[in-house]
Amino acid sequence: LPLRQADWKNYLDWAIESFRISANGVRDETQIHTHMCYSEFNDIIEAIARMDADVITIETSRSDMELLDAFRGFHYPNDIGPGVYDIHSPNIPDSEQIRSLMIKAAERIPAERLWVNPDCGLKTRQWEEVRPALKGMVAAARELRESIQ
Repeated sequence: LPLRQADWKNYLDWAIESFRISANGVRDETQIHTHMCYSEFNDIIEAIARMDADVITIETSRSDMELLDAFRGFHYPNDIGPGVYDIHSPNIPDSEQIRSLMIKAAERIPAERLWVNPDCGLKTRQWEEVRPALKGMVAAARELRESIQ
């Protein structure tokens, strides 16, 4: 964002239009995803909603899901994928750690609108780290789905 808050509206209008143009022309069944790196986006949550991405993924594992507090008082209309695997750390989360984070996420976002994601891309990790972490994510997601059905 521009440093001067007075410049935010013009910048956000431009950014939203640019995003929507870049996602234009796809079939209706194509899901549009976008990613929000670590940030405080409480001030621009309405602008993020205007992007109209089907799913936003947010780096939240290090914040213990606190970054999702922005959604407590704002009805975000689409799905949200909070990050549960800090890919900048060599720590490999097990399914219980991931499950715990997703339960915290579900306190802020309705479970039917939650996705399970790593925080970001996996390029900083080796396959020996990625495979068990992704297996833990899948196991946690399956367990949580079964518990809410």
